[in-house]
Amino acid sequence: MTRLLNALVRDEAGFIVSAELVLVASIAVLGLVVGLSEVSLNVNNELEDVGSAFASIDQGYCVEGLSGHKGKSKGSHFQDCQDFCAGQYDVQ
Repeated sequence: MTRLLNALVRDEAGFIVSAELVLVASIAVLGLVVGLSEVSLNVNNELEDVGSAFASIDQGYCVEGLSGHKGKSKGSHFQDCQDFCAGQYDVQ
């Protein structure tokens, strides 16, 4: 039994393979960190664009018309107040 344990301790056949796997795994993890940080930045930029699009929706348009026996008048007006944080690049 001790001969088997000594043989396993002295065996270096898998050392190169495990060192290569550690190197490849380290490079893969670094690549994933950089890639995910770029994905995060781009998702935040797209969500900011969506928020700016929602902020630019106009809700102040009104159509009022009058009608009587011999005539009618169509009227409309638009009133839009500036929103708080209505700039295009407010979310930083």
